[in-house]
Parts: sequence; structure tokens; C-alpha cells
Amino acid sequence: MGWLVRKKAVGAALFGLLMVAGCSSGGGSSSAPSASAPSGKASGAPAKPSPGDDKAATEAAYRKWGLKPFAAPPAPPAEKPVHGKPGEVPVVSDIPTKEKIVFVTFDDGAEKDPKFVDMMRDLKIPFTMFLTDDIIRGDYGYFKPLQALGNSIENHTLSHPNLRTLGEAAQKNEICTQEKKLGKEYGKAPGLFRPPYGNWNENTRAAAKSCDVRAMVLWRESMQISNMQYQRGDKKLHPGDIILAHFRGPKELKGTSMTEMTANMLRHIQEQGFTVARLEDYV
Repeated sequence: MGWLVRKKAVGAALFGLLMVAGCSSGGGSSSAPSASAPSGKASGAPAKPSPGDDKAATEAAYRKWGLKPFAAPPAPPAEKPVHGKPGEVPVVSDIPTKEKIVFVTFDDGAEKDPKFVDMMRDLKIPFTMFLTDDIIRGDYGYFKPLQALGNSIENHTLSHPNLRTLGEAAQKNEICTQEKKLGKEYGKAPGLFRPPYGNWNENTRAAAKSCDVRAMVLWRESMQISNMQYQRGDKKLHPGDIILAHFRGPKELKGTSMTEMTANMLRHIQEQGFTVARLEDYV
């Protein structure tokens, strides 16, 4: 029996050596998961944020500005609802829709408050800028971070004149030259145009068409300091309304900052049960 015991001991030793060799070999495999990399999860892979984390971050960003998060806007329509007559540039003050959405626009470009850039980066609210060259040429760069957030830069003439006082050739110069300037500065020629003061005539429409403008954009409400001015008698927002605001600072706003004015506007929108959509998705 002694030889049998010795044979079993030698066999056990050989089996142990083979197991050690197999574990140390780079080409070996094992059905057991590695202790350093749990099954189903790559070693060192960063954890993905949960929807709860995103919601908490959004709420914190809005709370910073004294606001509550907006509901997400509906998906834009497959076909844009604004159409002009054949050969004619449409003029719109609101967008045909039954959704409880409105559209926010900012004009001119006089106030260049860096806190407004921070605010829009935090809130991620879509808006459209209608800019005048005489007002922005000292600092074209201010508007680029706002554009980088996905907000388009559109045409508001070279010098902000009352276009009704100009002939068609002069109006064409105001619109077409600004198209070229904005295209050069911001990488894309505008498709939308807003006449200063909302004043226009058929010469304006003809000039805009010759400058490849696809629509002239007016408004239904205008934001002042803490309240809105309404065109309709019921003094309420309606689905598809376009809201006018301005790049204005404490001097024009009687001590109120642009971010405070914007927060006031957003509260009015939210209190009436609306959310904000992107104008360029509809025009």
C-alpha cells in the first residue's frame, strides 16, 4: 500500500504545479470572474449618472437663479408650419400650434453681461438673437458662447433705422449687408429678419426676399422690467406666441440686471403653464 500512497502524493503535487502555471499564464482562461474586475463591469469604467442625478443637477441650476425647471418642449413638427405665399416672405408674430409653447427672442445686443451667458448655460433655455451691427461691432465675441449653446443669431439691420422712412435700395443695404456681416462673424448667414421697432412695408418685404431671408419675425408680447406688455386684450400668453426682450442692463432697466429681467420673464411664462421651444424649429 506504500507505493499507492506515494503515487497519489506525486499526482497531487503535479496537479498543483499545473494549476499555478495556468493562473500565471497570460493566454490562460478561466470561467471564474477576476477578483479585481467583477463580472459584467469593466475594470476602471466610470459610473454613468442616473436620471436622478441629472434631475438634481437641473433643479440646482434653476434654483441658483430663483427658478423652477421648465417642462421639456414637445418634439418639433416634421414640417415647419410657417409658409408664405409663393414668391413672398412670410411675416409672423406667432406660430400656428396648439401646444402650450412660446418662443423667446432678444434684440439689439447693447448689454453684454457675462452673467447672462452663465445663466443661459445653466438653464439651457432656447432663444433667438436678432442683432444690429452698429450695436455689437465693439464685441462680436460676446455672442459666440450663446451661439455655441445652440441659439441662432439673426438679422436686425446694420444701424437700427425705421425702415418705413427708407426706399427699397436703402432697406436692401441695411438687410443684405448685415446678412453678410453676421455670416462672416458667426459662420452662418441668418435666415430670419426682424425690422427695428416692428416697422416695415412692402419695400421691406421685397428687400428681405432679395437678401434670401425666409421669414420676417415680429412679436406678440414684449418683456419690460418685471412685467410683459401684451398685444391682445386678454393680456395672456397664447400657444405659439413670440416674446420680445432686449439685451439691456441696469441703466435701461432702472437698476435691474439683465439676468433679473430674464428670470422675471421666465416666471411669467411658467406661471401661465407654458414652456419654451426653439423658434428655428418652426419657422
